[in-house]
Amino acid sequence: MGETDFHIAALFHLWQALRQYYRNDADVYVAANMLFYYEEGNISAFKVPDVFVVKGIAKRDRRVYKLWQEQKAPSVVFEITSRGTRRDDIGEKRTFYERLGVQEYYLFDPLGEYLSPRLRGYVLEGLRFRSVEAASDGSLPSRELNLILRPEEWLLRVVDPATGQPLPTIDEAVKRMTDALDRARIEAQRAESEAQRAAAAEVRSAQLEAEIQRLRRMLDELN
Repeated sequence: MGETDFHIAALFHLWQALRQYYRNDADVYVAANMLFYYEEGNISAFKVPDVFVVKGIAKRDRRVYKLWQEQKAPSVVFEITSRGTRRDDIGEKRTFYERLGVQEYYLFDPLGEYLSPRLRGYVLEGLRFRSVEAASDGSLPSRELNLILRPEEWLLRVVDPATGQPLPTIDEAVKRMTDALDRARIEAQRAESEAQRAAAAEVRSAQLEAEIQRLRRMLDELN
């Protein structure tokens, strides 16, 4: 089924934020909306997780994910859920990821269509998922990712626990860069103005020194 702008924005931001956070980890792979094949030789045996993270495999671009080749199940799976997909997301998909050995499974309802709170998390304990209770602000800690997941408007923000700050969206990152460029441009203009004033002051100082010397000569001649 088609996705709303809100679901697409939530999916894209989560994928981008996780890729940014793990950009220097060569053995953490982050994918989004990718065909995930889990039975060799059976092209109908696949899922399409909205976002998933695999720890312990090489970070490289892939066309599809084949479980029998990679030999690693996703560590964490996210589904950007809605009223139309709730039956699969809460039922069949959750059971499948549980059996696959996915360590953490998250459902995020950006529009609050049926989940309250809008973020629901499951952690694998033994062979079964256990539901995790959200904090008062709706956030959940991810032990597997070492991150905090926090709903904010229709986005699921990725919060770095070391700083307490969410990783920026693309728009926020662009604004920060633009603001930094503006500040650098203002500082350059200020420095140039100060240099011009300093140069003018130096010229004026030289003129005054020359005038003083001229007056001294005149005084010497009068004496």
